[in-house]
Amino acid sequence: MTVMQCNCGREAFYWRRHSGEVLCKKCFMKSVERTVLRTIKREGLFGPKDRIMVALSGGKDSLALLSILSKIERKYDTEIFAVTIDEGVRGYREEGLNIAKRVAGELGIEHRIVSFKEAYGNSLEEIYNLASSKGIKLLGCTFCGVLRRRLINEAAIKFGATKVATGHNLDDEAQTVFINLMRGDVARMIRLGTKPLKVREGFVPRVKPLRYIPEKEIAIYVYLKGYPLYERECPYVRASLRDEVRDILNRIEQRHPGTKFSMVRSVDKLSKLLKGEVGEIKYCKRCGSPSGREVCRMCELLSILGLSSER
Repeated sequence: MTVMQCNCGREAFYWRRHSGEVLCKKCFMKSVERTVLRTIKREGLFGPKDRIMVALSGGKDSLALLSILSKIERKYDTEIFAVTIDEGVRGYREEGLNIAKRVAGELGIEHRIVSFKEAYGNSLEEIYNLASSKGIKLLGCTFCGVLRRRLINEAAIKFGATKVATGHNLDDEAQTVFINLMRGDVARMIRLGTKPLKVREGFVPRVKPLRYIPEKEIAIYVYLKGYPLYERECPYVRASLRDEVRDILNRIEQRHPGTKFSMVRSVDKLSKLLKGEVGEIKYCKRCGSPSGREVCRMCELLSILGLSSER
């Protein structure tokens, strides 16, 4: 039986179906890092004076992001620190916090933790239970996504970040494209690039260096690095629309390799064509934060729960 070999002559480890590449372990890891570096350079994601905040959940994507950025940006003396949002999900979040602390420590990266409990007076569990008791039929992921994004921006401002790097991968982006198409939300879809189309006062720009790396390859990269992986799944995730979309796209990708890349690249082209269609940003009349609406989604959610948005 013939053993497949990488171009470098080593034994093959990974077959990249959408491109036909056959890679050994070393070349596989280099290719992931090279793709991230090319994305950073091509899109101009960082400059030498940036202070980069990595949104470090403790999951595989953010671990890969922190590891690769610490390696790349160290050459340029760019400042990097990490922030973990503790949503307060018992039996699940503790594991991510421990992993985040460990890996940040091993890489010599400054690490901070910001919690829902301190910011909103309630953990995510308490918020979701309160919503259920009031008959509010919103998923835990809805509250988590909105409130976590706000805390990330507030943490970035508080700790002096000029950019926030998130671990969104190719699968995440393709799923979001699909969801926005289902909802007919073209305006939101064209804002899905590696960086914001417009800089908004009061909002620290978020960038996505892993946008063109498939989720599977990130998981393999983190495994080869020897980092721990979550053993538990968030109890709220299986109820979300995104979870259904994930399964649909994975089945299509299995039969038609490269579909996810094509979806994301199509949106990249649309964003360039429709850049001028992005409307002017408004500011929430309650909290003053950047928003596309008169009242931002955070204030709206806290209001229906009977919680104050003043902190």
